[in-house]
Amino acid sequence: MSLIRQVLGLLLYAINTLFWFLPIFLLGVIKLLPIPPLQKVASRIAKGCASLWVAGNNLNQSIVSPFRLTVSMPDTMKAQDWYLVIANHQSWVDILILQRVLHRKIPFLNFFLKKELLYVPVLGLAWWALDFPFMKRTSKSQLKKNPKLRGKDVETTRKACEKFKTMPVSIVNFVEGTRFTTQKHQRQNSPFKHLLKPKAGGIAFVMQAMGEQINQVVNVTIHYPGGIPSFMDFVAGRVDEITVQVELMPVSAELIGDYSNDSEFRVRFQSELNRLWTQKDQQLADLVVNHSSPEAPAEQQQKSQQS
Repeated sequence: MSLIRQVLGLLLYAINTLFWFLPIFLLGVIKLLPIPPLQKVASRIAKGCASLWVAGNNLNQSIVSPFRLTVSMPDTMKAQDWYLVIANHQSWVDILILQRVLHRKIPFLNFFLKKELLYVPVLGLAWWALDFPFMKRTSKSQLKKNPKLRGKDVETTRKACEKFKTMPVSIVNFVEGTRFTTQKHQRQNSPFKHLLKPKAGGIAFVMQAMGEQINQVVNVTIHYPGGIPSFMDFVAGRVDEITVQVELMPVSAELIGDYSNDSEFRVRFQSELNRLWTQKDQQLADLVVNHSSPEAPAEQQQKSQQS
């Protein structure tokens, strides 16, 4: 049965993706024309197509690989506001869960992607057409060899964010920069039990470029009670339950500044992010305890939605 679910699920994901790829890509080509009103209309239609793409993926999950989804979130989010979404990162499944939980609650999710992902067949061009920012991060070793590269990350982020100022958007940033594994956790000597060390640069650059426009920060904590699944585990229906907690946070003026050149601001920003990550680590610890408690299943059943 697991194999049947896996094959059917992958087939439906592929069909849904290929179906919506063509109109999204064509709209991306239209946006190359230097006609701002046309670009804006094409972008809105492309986002609408992408929303239907996500809806199709969600339906696929409900039919082929159902699981119990327990969600705690405020009901004050709007589809016409600008948001920065931050979350812990454990699996490729995180992206599907974020899309599912926040679908039509806030504007379509735009992820900052590594530049290499542009070359992923079909998806790379779809992400390009949807204005996903492709980033080429400058490493410390590269900066050491060529100091002129300093500030390039900020400039790249600023250019990417310019596209986001014309219509409401949700910008997603996985603060840890990579997926959690025990090996990475040990290699980092992370002070957190369930998280890797947060990287402040990415969200600091977004706040610097768009802080005055972003209405709120959406802080998402994802927990897999049965252990962190792979994408194939998820498609095969081997995930029984997922818990998601969503918190809305105000954007403080103190969190907007020149992260690259202002050392005092940089220390303050890193300190605030570490404080937030300490709270998230405690959230995950509490979720682990709750799910291992004998009373937990009955309590969760009352709050869950069968997906």
